[in-house]
Amino acid sequence: MKTYKLLFVCLGNICRSPSAENIMNHLVEKEGLSDRITCDSAGTGAYHIGESPDSRMRVAAKQRGIDLIGRARQFKVSDFEDFDLILAMDQDNYRNILNADREGKYGNKIKLMCEFASHHQEKEVPDPYYGGPEGFNKVIDLLLDACSGLLEQIKSEKLIIDK
Repeated sequence: MKTYKLLFVCLGNICRSPSAENIMNHLVEKEGLSDRITCDSAGTGAYHIGESPDSRMRVAAKQRGIDLIGRARQFKVSDFEDFDLILAMDQDNYRNILNADREGKYGNKIKLMCEFASHHQEKEVPDPYYGGPEGFNKVIDLLLDACSGLLEQIKSEKLIIDK
């Protein structure tokens, strides 16, 4: 059985993308699809390689019953081959990922995370790093919405094999 592989990408891989990864894993597990959908995250920058998710982000996620785990890593060109869908948190991340695709072969795999949100109007997931707690809470709520929409789209397009 083929596993559908998702990669969530932000700048430093300590706030937005690990939150999206862990939220999606949480939703996938609740649906009983952990054997068919896998998630990872990465950053376009090399600022925080090896670090855990930001403590403020962990607090915001924990308030919604989600643990943020993992270690930051940088996006690499081999990710284009390794993942079925690459989800950028904002336009800068999107452009950086496209720029890494030197031959222009993988553009169809790259989407903006907010394309899947149904209850929020934002076009990008804002970076909460330099703000207060309200920014982290907003990001978690936005990602819960977008990840739910993404999971529904994956299921509706039968990108995963039915049980």
